[in-house]
Amino acid sequence: MRKILSLLALIVLSVAVLPAQTLQPITWSVAVDNTSPDAATVRLDAKIEKGWHLYGLSLPPDGPNATQITFTLPEGVKADGPLTPSHEPVEKFDPIFSLKLNWWDSDVSFTQKLRISDGHKHNASVKVMFQGCNDQTCISPQRETFDFSIGTGPMAAEPADTVKQTAATPATPVTSDASQASHDSWWEPVEITAADAQPQDVASSSMWLIFLWGFGGGLLALLTPCVWPMIPMTVSFFLKRSKSKKRAVADAITYGLSIIVIYLTLGIAITAICGASTLNELATNAWFNLAFFLLLVVFGISFLGGFDIKLPSRWSNSVDSKAESTSGLISIFFMAFTLALVSFSCTGPIIGTLLVEAATQSNYIGPAIGMGGFALALALPFSLFALFPSWLKEMPRSGGWLNSVKVVLGFLELALSLKFLSVADLAYGWGILDREVFICLWVVIFALLGFYLLGKLRFSHDSPMEYVSIPRFFMALTSLSFAIYLIPGLWGAPLKSVSAFVPPLYTQDFSLYSGGQFEEFDDYDEGMAFAAKNHRPVLIDFSGYGCVNCRKMEAAVFDTPQVEKVIKENFVLIKLMVDDKTKLSEPFEVQENGKVEKLETVGEKWSYLQRHKFQSNSQPYYIIIDNKGEALTAPTFYDENVSKFVQWLENGMKKYQEQE
Repeated sequence: MRKILSLLALIVLSVAVLPAQTLQPITWSVAVDNTSPDAATVRLDAKIEKGWHLYGLSLPPDGPNATQITFTLPEGVKADGPLTPSHEPVEKFDPIFSLKLNWWDSDVSFTQKLRISDGHKHNASVKVMFQGCNDQTCISPQRETFDFSIGTGPMAAEPADTVKQTAATPATPVTSDASQASHDSWWEPVEITAADAQPQDVASSSMWLIFLWGFGGGLLALLTPCVWPMIPMTVSFFLKRSKSKKRAVADAITYGLSIIVIYLTLGIAITAICGASTLNELATNAWFNLAFFLLLVVFGISFLGGFDIKLPSRWSNSVDSKAESTSGLISIFFMAFTLALVSFSCTGPIIGTLLVEAATQSNYIGPAIGMGGFALALALPFSLFALFPSWLKEMPRSGGWLNSVKVVLGFLELALSLKFLSVADLAYGWGILDREVFICLWVVIFALLGFYLLGKLRFSHDSPMEYVSIPRFFMALTSLSFAIYLIPGLWGAPLKSVSAFVPPLYTQDFSLYSGGQFEEFDDYDEGMAFAAKNHRPVLIDFSGYGCVNCRKMEAAVFDTPQVEKVIKENFVLIKLMVDDKTKLSEPFEVQENGKVEKLETVGEKWSYLQRHKFQSNSQPYYIIIDNKGEALTAPTFYDENVSKFVQWLENGMKKYQEQE
């Protein structure tokens, strides 16, 4: 048991995300093969880190940035055929963009054949524009330029107007713009120490969410007719079979730990069998989501009393006989295994729902974390009642209320299933589950749940109910109130508490809502000049049109009265889109990585600013600076905790006021 828990702890620590830095998940190299005096082959190799992907060469216009490979060839050299990748990219539907996209998620090479007509040796170059993403963040569009020589003959004479690039160690802007030169301090790099940096805790928060899902599922499983009656029977068995209470308590605790080991092993096994890439696919694959929808509907019907999901009886009988024929710890372990099999008709749908949700969180240890939480909640009462056997007398007796728990779970299964149908609906453009239809179904489901709890709706296997108990009344009140809360969403209300479940707002046919509108600068120098003139600190938001987490932050954090008020009254907001393809009025040249690069678009300029000044290239990225361009706070990233973001803003304001 200690080994398993230690392994789990190591896994959790290994996925902790480090503070933001300049990410380089995709690296390029070039190789040239002069196959003959008049032919050559150039190969570009892209090495892609595990978990990241490189977008394809052709993408829809409203999607992320496609990979662009452009050759600059001198006279006498021409391309001989198309650019050819070593293998085709995978093609999938992305529910966030509502587009079918393609990308490479493993190393890939691009080959270009060249024809040399004059028999000379030539200098040429190739420019690569690319963007990489994983399941949590994207790097801003990057540029790589490679110089190479082709041919085996004598060196061709270079044109007189050829300008040779000189290497430069520091990355500094090279421009003749007078306004830029007068504000060089705004572009000077800032120093952010590791002690000040805040970790980007998307992965850890996701794991905590999965753990809480699992723990809550375990608590619900305890209240089902298959598990609840087993608690006093099992604990009494341990107390009676042992001559001392100390031994009985030790056996019951071992029994609880065995339950944890069984379910935790199941979660780890699923992770090991599926692997990270397969689990990540589940989040976006339309057919998997459609299968999940049907699976949860079946679970829901089972809980509503339509039928029971049972494992073959010979399995439980075989394990039960093993428990009787063995002794010591082995016997206790087989007893725990028997409980897992016998209670499957009630715990199976909960476990299935948990594993589905954990898999679609795109976290490769999600099933292990979720099953650990589930097992902990399931094992807890067996150990507690063994420690305090007098509590057994206070336990509510089995009865019709246990069946009511199953029915409530059935309603919840049906509500959750719609989340997965929504993904499949978006994938194929069926248009059967737009946002208002989804919300209508949820309103009906939770209203019916409220009526059921009040005794206004009964199923064939329900026991007669003479009165409504206080717990049922408050549960009904909660369900009916939630149904009423959803109703404004039919006209476009954001419904932030359930925004992760309902379809995106753009699928809504009619919306009366508008909010979260900020007056902001989209030019760094203009925003800095305005802030200096009005003596205000600056909040910089590095974002992107293709940044999913940026949109989530805008909806969940910026579009709140608390954050909106603090920013409007105290800050100058500068929002810089690193993938803006608008052409600059004048080229912006920089020296970076030993080369002089010409930045031609607005997005390239802001991407360079983020890399050069803040040593980061992932979005979303937020930082507060003063009127001289110095950092007042450490950066913060994707975190939907509104109070935490407001506190971060207030800390920046306080430091600015201290400087003033």
